[in-house]
Amino acid sequence: ALRDLWVGHVFWVRNVVVETFAGNKQAAAAAETAVVANARQLAGAIEPYYGKAASEKLFGLLAGHYGAVKQYLEATAAGSKARQDAAVKNLTGNATEIAQFLSGANPHLPFDTLNGLLLAHGGHHIQEIQQIKGKQYAEEAQTWEAMKQHMYVIADALAGAIAKQFPAKFS
Repeated sequence: ALRDLWVGHVFWVRNVVVETFAGNKQAAAAAETAVVANARQLAGAIEPYYGKAASEKLFGLLAGHYGAVKQYLEATAAGSKARQDAAVKNLTGNATEIAQFLSGANPHLPFDTLNGLLLAHGGHHIQEIQQIKGKQYAEEAQTWEAMKQHMYVIADALAGAIAKQFPAKFS
């Protein structure tokens, strides 16, 4: 289930990017609504283990993640290097916040490992945005495949850590 949710995240964000560069505001807005719904589902997936407050905290952090990706997308569309740099700073800072939160909740999620996974994930978003803007479709197809595989790694790490922390719920 976590794999589907995390792949859903990159799927819907990709749709926002594609439709933004295509100038299709209605489709981009619909995809953005799906991004938010997906973030709510991702946050909800931890609620049975960590409670409502943790779920809400994760939702806020995921909203910050998407906000930084959107900031980078808008800066790229506008051709503003300074705004892109600010967005990257926000994206990397948010990755660290998510890693701190999740590793603090679960001793089976080492901060350094999780932070590295999340920083690489942000890098995929940046690469994909650049490739779609540059009409590098074959390269973006490879990035898309790498993004999906990377989401499996993140989802499996989270699921495995939750199962280790709460073995009675998985026996």
